[in-house]
Amino acid sequence: MSTATEILAQARQYGASRNLPYAGALMPQQAYQLLQADTSVKLIDVRTNAERDWVGRVILPSGPEAAIEWTRYPGGVPNGDFLTQLAQLAASHDVILFLCRSGVRSQSAATLAAQHGYVNCFDILEGFEGNKDQAGHRKNVGGWCHAGLPWSGA
Repeated sequence: MSTATEILAQARQYGASRNLPYAGALMPQQAYQLLQADTSVKLIDVRTNAERDWVGRVILPSGPEAAIEWTRYPGGVPNGDFLTQLAQLAASHDVILFLCRSGVRSQSAATLAAQHGYVNCFDILEGFEGNKDQAGHRKNVGGWCHAGLPWSGA
């Protein structure tokens, strides 16, 4: 298993090589290893409350994940309190991993946080469920669940 420093260095290198507007990105397996190696790292799930309730939640070594909806359910309205809620959970220097369903909203959340002074924002690539397979189903191609990482399902 890699150390937290090694995992973060790889994630930063990934970010730099792709000119990401936030610190970097990592695969679900790397994210889980990082969370195991450093319990001060914060995972923030930006899916809707309904997604977490109906689809499933990550199980972390240090306890439940933090959650801030990027968009509100129902209706998909942007969460205008996102930054205020983030400030209640994390300091600007904390290492923050953002997770969503497939890795799109988490990029937006990491970008917004970085634009507001959070210097250690990382996207978890592939998200919780990953992309759709040929039959249109998720959890079969990439993502936290497909990687066999701990989660509780609906």
